[in-house]
Order: sequence, then C-alpha cells, then structure tokens
Amino acid sequence: MPRPRQPGRHRRPEPLTVPEGAPALVLAVPGTAGTATRSLAEEIVSIARSELPGLEARIGYLEGDDAEYPTLQSVLTQAAEERTARYEQAVAAGAEAKEPEGPVGIVVPLLAGPDSALLRQVRQAVMDSRVAAELTDVLGPHPLLAEALHVRLSEAGLARADRARLFTVATAADGIILASVGGEEAVQAAGITGMLLAARLAVPVMAAALDQEGSIAGVAEQLRSSGSQQLALAPYLIGPEIDTALVEAAAKEVGCSASEALGPYPAIGKLVVTKYTTALGIAPQQPQGAPVR
Repeated sequence: MPRPRQPGRHRRPEPLTVPEGAPALVLAVPGTAGTATRSLAEEIVSIARSELPGLEARIGYLEGDDAEYPTLQSVLTQAAEERTARYEQAVAAGAEAKEPEGPVGIVVPLLAGPDSALLRQVRQAVMDSRVAAELTDVLGPHPLLAEALHVRLSEAGLARADRARLFTVATAADGIILASVGGEEAVQAAGITGMLLAARLAVPVMAAALDQEGSIAGVAEQLRSSGSQQLALAPYLIGPEIDTALVEAAAKEVGCSASEALGPYPAIGKLVVTKYTTALGIAPQQPQGAPVR
C-alpha cells in the first residue's frame, strides 16, 4: 500500500484559487493611455490570471477616455453594477443568493515605488466612483524587482547575467544609478531594492529621482568620486509612469547607457497577485527572487 503523503518542506504547496464571489482585481495604470500601455497592462493581467486561476481582473487607466481606455472610476462603477445585476438575476430565478457585501474591487497600483501625486489620483478615482473598493500598497520594494532590474541590465549588456559562470561583459557597468519617480520618498524606497541589486551585481547602486532637478547628476558624481568609471542607468519604473524620453535625456546628461524599464516582466504579475491575495486574506506563499549566484 502506498504511504500517506506527509507534510514537509518538500511537499508542493496547494495551488491557490479565488474564492467564489471574490472582488475583482483592478489594475490601476498610471500615465497616458495608449496602445503600448494597454499591451503592457494586458500582459501583466494575463500573468496574474495564470498565477491565480479564476481571477476576475480588470484594467483602469488614470488618464483614460472611458471608450477605448476605460478610466479607473468607470471600471469600478461597472464592476459594482454587474455584481448587483448578478445578484438580482439569481433572486429572480428563484435561486438562494447571498446579498453582495465587502469590496467590489481590490485596486492594485501599477507602480514599483511610492509616488504621492499618482497615488493621490488613484485614491481620488476610487472616491469618485462611490464604490466600496480596497487600495493596496505599491509593488516595491521587493527582491523580485531587484531580479527584474538585473535581467533588464543584462539584456542591455550592462551587467553580467550569471556571476557563477564568470561570464564577462565588456560594457558591464561598475556603478548603477537606480532612477525612480515620486520625489524623496520614492528614492528612499528604491534604495532598498537598490541594496538587493547591489548584492546581486557586486557593484555600487545608488537611487536618484528623475523628477528632481540635479538628482541624477548628483548621484552620478558620487559614484564617479567613489571610483566607478562606467555607469549605467536602470529605470526603477514599470513603464507608463513617465515619458521614456526623460530616461534617455537623463542618461545622456550623465554620459551613460540605460536599460529598459521593467515592463511586463513575469515578476510584476506575480507581485500584483500577491498584493491582491494579501488584501483578500488568502495568504499566498511570498514570491521569491532568483538566488544570487
């Protein structure tokens, strides 16, 4: 007879599923809505759905038009109307239905770090919808974001992909400027992820603000004064938060190359799901970054 399965560290965790009647995950997308922004948001939502079967996920834009790009406010309003309609249809059909309660949606801001101006827009949109909704924290700091930054730098030829193989990159940077938006609070939060990135790359990493004049140049000077000769700029951004031209201009100003924004890296979708499930109280396993090799 086969032995009964024993709990232990090698047992695979049971997959999470969304409880029946759970609120929708509403991804709050900053920046100007457009084709590229929608493609990025849809890919992140696709990753989230694959991580959590049964997830109802919607996308709301802070600068949408309610037609092609629905605003966060209208998405929440529609979700509330649809939930009420489902309940009324069930009652009319004679089914035993529990009256809806709790939040209609759990709003997850698509932001790597805190940005008070953008978060103020998100809160205002939630308030204007007059819908019961819960707002989560931003996605970072987190080890998975350090992993994503490492990957983007290696893709641009600015960092070694794997230290264990002693693979050398001629253009590898010996100092990284982690470029955030959101002022001093965002710089401090980015600095936490920057420490994790520095441990992965074994080079100094310092955070700076793209939206503060002189911040990028000041950090570049500090890195060069401490001995770094070949700098790289790593955007601590998912993408829609800021015009990519500002990243390019900042890199040009300090004379270094820049990697791509984080974009729809798989870790972003995983972190979105973690924020949702934590708010829902179904306690998922915390996603872990790839180990430093």
